[in-house]
Amino acid sequence: MKVPIHRIAMARSGDKGEGSNIGLMARSEAAYSFLHEELTAARVRSFFSAINFGDVIRYEAPNLRVLNFLLTDSLGGGGSASIKTDAQGKTHGLALLRLELDVPDEVLAATPEPTS
Repeated sequence: MKVPIHRIAMARSGDKGEGSNIGLMARSEAAYSFLHEELTAARVRSFFSAINFGDVIRYEAPNLRVLNFLLTDSLGGGGSASIKTDAQGKTHGLALLRLELDVPDEVLAATPEPTS
């Protein structure tokens, strides 16, 4: 079933100089395994192609069920040097959570629904 990532993960993001950092934490082991396979740096780079002009580097922390993405050129200088509306990249995590993926039913069944 095609669902937004927020169904199986949570995110936080912020600035790292000229780039932004997105930490994506899976809600279950099944969700982490799925995201580990499907959510590549190339896929995230494609999703953010309108705002990120550099590489995307993915770091893994399986013991925390976290994938961490560094968008190397997404903030136009970062902080006070940027004329972008979100110069600290705080909305980048929320944006990634809107990406829809075809998530297998068994992953959805093994993953608790987000609470409001």
